[in-house]
Amino acid sequence: MDVFLNLLSGVQTAVSGGNLLFILIGAAVGTWVGMLPGIGPATAIAVLLPFTFGMDPTSALIMLSGIYFGAMYGGSIASIMLNIPGDASSVMSTLDGYPMAQKGRAGAALLLSAAASFVGGTLGLIGLTLIAEPVSRLAVKLGPSEYFMLMVFALAATASTVSGSAVRGFISLLIGLAIATIGIDLQSGSSRFTFGMPELADGAPLLAAIIGVYAVTEVMVTAENLVAGRWTAPQAIGKLWATKAEWMRVRFTLVRGAVIGFVVGLLPGAGGAVATLFAYSTEMRLSSRKEEFGKGAPEGLVAPEAANNASVSGALVPLLTLGIPGSSATAVLLGALMMYGIQPGPRLFTEQPVLTWGVIGGLYVANIVLLFLNVPLIGLWVRVLRVPAALMMTVIMVLAVTGAFSLSNSLFDVWLTLGFGAMGYLMRKAGIPITPMILGLVLSSTLEQSLRQSLSLSGSDWSVFVTRPVCLILLILTVLMILSPLLAARRKRRADTRPADDEVRPDV
Repeated sequence: MDVFLNLLSGVQTAVSGGNLLFILIGAAVGTWVGMLPGIGPATAIAVLLPFTFGMDPTSALIMLSGIYFGAMYGGSIASIMLNIPGDASSVMSTLDGYPMAQKGRAGAALLLSAAASFVGGTLGLIGLTLIAEPVSRLAVKLGPSEYFMLMVFALAATASTVSGSAVRGFISLLIGLAIATIGIDLQSGSSRFTFGMPELADGAPLLAAIIGVYAVTEVMVTAENLVAGRWTAPQAIGKLWATKAEWMRVRFTLVRGAVIGFVVGLLPGAGGAVATLFAYSTEMRLSSRKEEFGKGAPEGLVAPEAANNASVSGALVPLLTLGIPGSSATAVLLGALMMYGIQPGPRLFTEQPVLTWGVIGGLYVANIVLLFLNVPLIGLWVRVLRVPAALMMTVIMVLAVTGAFSLSNSLFDVWLTLGFGAMGYLMRKAGIPITPMILGLVLSSTLEQSLRQSLSLSGSDWSVFVTRPVCLILLILTVLMILSPLLAARRKRRADTRPADDEVRPDV
């Protein structure tokens, strides 16, 4: 009953004053930015975050959360119409969404996608509502040593679960931790790697890094694709309807995808990309029509879309209760919370109940708004995709530079943002993921402080990280996270070198 009353209060906060307008703005802008090829929710939040300066923290975070949800909805539009995912979590939607569009079923695909996003978002929010506060009460009992190992596990999980090589994930993580050492040491007061620049006394600005590696980098990558001619016009929409047979085929898929997405979203570093992959592969294993997957199967579109939106709520649980972002977008939201002087963690629900339940209530409202916003306006969103990509990227670049300058009204931040953009571009070209670097940069301060507090309380006894039960469990999980990709690669090499069963063996 307390949870229901808190949620009711949160919904009331979300629709009162100008908050409902902020939800509408966030949902519309998030949908628009999310459907731009290569521009995901993290980029959308990063670009628009500086423009929330001066707003009430609750209103600002409600709008940013609306952008987050909206970008998840919008990411499917470019995937279905252009075969170009809006971000990594929309990749799996291209496998069956685009073939449906090629068959003249784009309208049905977009409608099924919107329905799956709504169901996944709703079930995920119910899960967030029910478990967030109990998790926060449990987290209050954790000490600095448990927090340190929890941070280490989160970073290891992120680095080892990103797409591609796990080694590159850890390289990205180390880059982020190295950048985080810049600035004044809070314990000794000495300067670290500032090179005599007073602008770096407080460290590399987090928002400059976020805007640079997401917004500026995406502009550079898109410009490269334009020069190379890799840009496709949208297909015709067709009729906006789905047959009764298609709805019957996906009725259980909606629930399965949402459950998988929420559970995977709880894992630090997993995010929507891993959730959609699990949901798609699970649905294909359970289906009796495996041959249709990849050729326009409705289940192949609905499963990842439901998982994608449910993973948003799952990723918010560790962010709000433990202060650990579960994805790149929640890492940017963590930066927003810190920018407003709010420290997410176990005490957030007791110290900032209006803000936390207002954000959760705002997500419920945004989910409903997005359903009514997306279905009737599908034709409009697809027309927006016809805007020349060069114009789109120009607008995003102007917003990025303006936002960087507004951080402290300094050109130094602009140059720093452009430098991070160039670094992000080189990392992308080298196949090094960006998310671990940003998470390392975001969590480094808490990681360092928790380590120092743990050693101070234990008299510099490092055994505290193996003698406390929770620490030992997290240490074992961290080791498994690090070793799992190595073991998987070893098994793959053995499978590749093993002779085929039908290979003709020479006579002995």
